[in-house]
Amino acid sequence: MLSFQTIGSSVMTIFAVLFVAVFTSALVWAEVAASPSLRLFKMLASTGFIAVALSGGALSSSYGKIVLVALVLSWIGDLLLTFTSRQTFLGGLVAFLLGHVAYSVAFGTLGVNPVVGAIAAVVIAVIAIFVWRWLAPHVGDMTVPVIAYVVVISVMVVLAFGTFGDGATWLIPVGATLFFASDLFVARNQFVAPGIMNRVWGLPLYFLAQVLLALSVTV
Repeated sequence: MLSFQTIGSSVMTIFAVLFVAVFTSALVWAEVAASPSLRLFKMLASTGFIAVALSGGALSSSYGKIVLVALVLSWIGDLLLTFTSRQTFLGGLVAFLLGHVAYSVAFGTLGVNPVVGAIAAVVIAVIAIFVWRWLAPHVGDMTVPVIAYVVVISVMVVLAFGTFGDGATWLIPVGATLFFASDLFVARNQFVAPGIMNRVWGLPLYFLAQVLLALSVTV
């Protein structure tokens, strides 16, 4: 029988997920309309995915605590990327890179199936090579940080699948894959072909990824 505390926690989690959905939609609208509310909506949506993890009991396990660190680093990255200077972009890149490191550590605490991890490593390595070949002509003097980021997020996705192979929830590999996909739109917008459609597609993928990873602390 469910306790009042469990029911209350579930209700709060649902509310937090809906909160993210509402402000992600508002953010996409603000991007299309070039609204001055853009930064506010983005940070509210980002705060929402932290609330999802907290309401799901992130503080009650080592895995949840490390995921929470990753989400907070992502929140910082989101804030920095609301500005347009090169310095804040680089700062956001570093914040997200550290966030992916935190996710990787979190996945590692759950155990990684070596066979599934090896298969995922081969597939992701091929994809990462194609991604780098696509970006390389456009990154200029940011070659080192971009390569570092591609490597780190690729490792994170590999560990996500390896963790799933060891019995973890499907939320982890799906969330990690969506995160990887959303970052392709960020890279395309920053280096290859800037445009509103990068954000229209990339932002929902990103926030869905973070919500799925935040929800993984409850399973």
